[in-house]
Amino acid sequence: MAGRIRDVDIALVRERSPIADVIGEHIQLRNAGGGNLKGLCPFHDEKTPSFNVTPERGMFYCFGCSEGGDVITFVEKVEHLTFGEAVERLAQRAGIQLQYEQGGYVPRRDHGERARLIEAHRLAAEFYAGKLFGPDAGAGRRFLSERGFERADAEQFQVGYAPAEWEALTRHLLSCGFSAEELVKGGLAKQGRRGPIDRFRGRLIWPIKDATGDVIGFGARKLLDSDDGPKYLNTPDSPLYKKSQVLYGIDQAKREISKRAQAVIVEGYTDVMACHLAGVPTAVATCGTAFGEEHIKILRRFLLDQAEFRGEVIFTFDGDAAGQKAALRAFADEQKFVTQTYVAIQADGLDPCDLRVKQGDAAVRDLVASREPLFQFAIRSTIDRYDLRSNEGKIAALDAAAPIVAGIKDAGLRKRYAVDLDRWLGFMDERFVMDRIAEVGRAQAGRPRRVSRPAPVDPHVRVEAELLKLAVQRPALLGPRFDALDAQAFTAPDHVTLHRLIAAAGGLAAAGHGGRPWVDRLLEHAHEEGAAALVTRFAVEPIQADSHAEERYAGAMLAAIEAIAVDRAIAQVKSRIQRLNPVEEQQEYNKLFGELVALEQQRRVLRDRAAGS
Repeated sequence: MAGRIRDVDIALVRERSPIADVIGEHIQLRNAGGGNLKGLCPFHDEKTPSFNVTPERGMFYCFGCSEGGDVITFVEKVEHLTFGEAVERLAQRAGIQLQYEQGGYVPRRDHGERARLIEAHRLAAEFYAGKLFGPDAGAGRRFLSERGFERADAEQFQVGYAPAEWEALTRHLLSCGFSAEELVKGGLAKQGRRGPIDRFRGRLIWPIKDATGDVIGFGARKLLDSDDGPKYLNTPDSPLYKKSQVLYGIDQAKREISKRAQAVIVEGYTDVMACHLAGVPTAVATCGTAFGEEHIKILRRFLLDQAEFRGEVIFTFDGDAAGQKAALRAFADEQKFVTQTYVAIQADGLDPCDLRVKQGDAAVRDLVASREPLFQFAIRSTIDRYDLRSNEGKIAALDAAAPIVAGIKDAGLRKRYAVDLDRWLGFMDERFVMDRIAEVGRAQAGRPRRVSRPAPVDPHVRVEAELLKLAVQRPALLGPRFDALDAQAFTAPDHVTLHRLIAAAGGLAAAGHGGRPWVDRLLEHAHEEGAAALVTRFAVEPIQADSHAEERYAGAMLAAIEAIAVDRAIAQVKSRIQRLNPVEEQQEYNKLFGELVALEQQRRVLRDRAAGS
């Protein structure tokens, strides 16, 4: 059942999680005077420490990247967790048993069921790992040994073996108190003629974990000739496991992905192991499905920030025709990234695992280092299909590659690749190639010549509009917080007019339950030219939220507007701090620093609310 963590428990978690101790587990802190501590920021690269911790107030702030907050915020950011997950992680660390209230929101839906399934998967992973070095798992050990993996490597990745029995794991988990229904629902077992039977039998097993390190599923490799199933078999979709939202190895790779701003996408479990052991700790793999949009979202979570993708993603594929096709499929997702997407293909067709066995760790690192921009790979792979010795072949290649170049969103990058394409084809006529790209790109996309479009609506202006629609249509959802907004919160002329009109009508305090009486009251005060039409428009225009989500949406819109005011206050405090001498004016400096940390915390809360978190 759904529930939110009790506020009293959250407060207890903060109290029993000394911020210096928690942060000290991740970075080295030193005394900075005045009861403060300082260290190198874990959220951005820096040579001089600018990351400050104030244990007395339980806060941290980095003057280099402006990250700040309390101990829960720190765990959220450094472990890449949601708020609820961070509280749970700290509660476990402090030995606190959390309780959940009815009716609130918690990121982990169906918490009781999920907790039991997570525990079942943890025990299953231990069970499989314990069987790998037993007498019946010789084929599994040979498989690993032939691919260059030793016992310590298997233990690092918790590789296991599923006995070639019908009910080995099922009996074990039933004896641990789990029900047959839970095992089937979690994908650990399936329904047989006489009851549940093991899903995986006689196979090598890799536990698949989420970003927090919880086991949520398994990948299983066939070992026996008598097994008539597929070579690789994965856990089916379950309450824990969604194959389109899972990346194998993300639990071990996430910190290095964040630190290096790099993710290497490989094709299999052994490739992930080989890369990590060879010194490429940013490698991850999809689990029984093609790399897609949900995987991109996962990576964006770890590559610097969610709003802008500034790191690099490197796809590795076999050098054969199938590998080239896979790379070109990956190109379709290129436009979902902003920049920095590469492909690395081993010419002799070896995957990272085989490459490590035959040529060593350095060869794996060299493969990643030799990456080629994915745009370049897609274009060159396309023109390589044509005979460039004739003008006809060159024109055909140009027409085939033109949609790729025309589809590049960045205008500067698009022009550079047009120049490269001209050079690769040997025309030596950039204007001809650019014109052909524009022409063929429009024809291939089936759209007319592009015309100028109006600039997109400023996000802040959109929030203003949504908030005012709520004020007119659903005033009870906003209440006194709306009336407390400063007049400067609204910037668009129409919005300023409507906000002033609402205030003249007595504000939302006079709106009652809204409805027609409230609209009529607004119309009575619509004395300015065009004001009546404005009220009518905002009373009719649909709110961009489903009816069941309007209350949460209203809170998010309010928080987004309030965050703007906090941003202005932060800028003012920072400006004042920069004008102070921290030694000669220490009291004022410390006071302003405390205000800054509090404002940053307030901004984080408001932004979380605005994002619906």
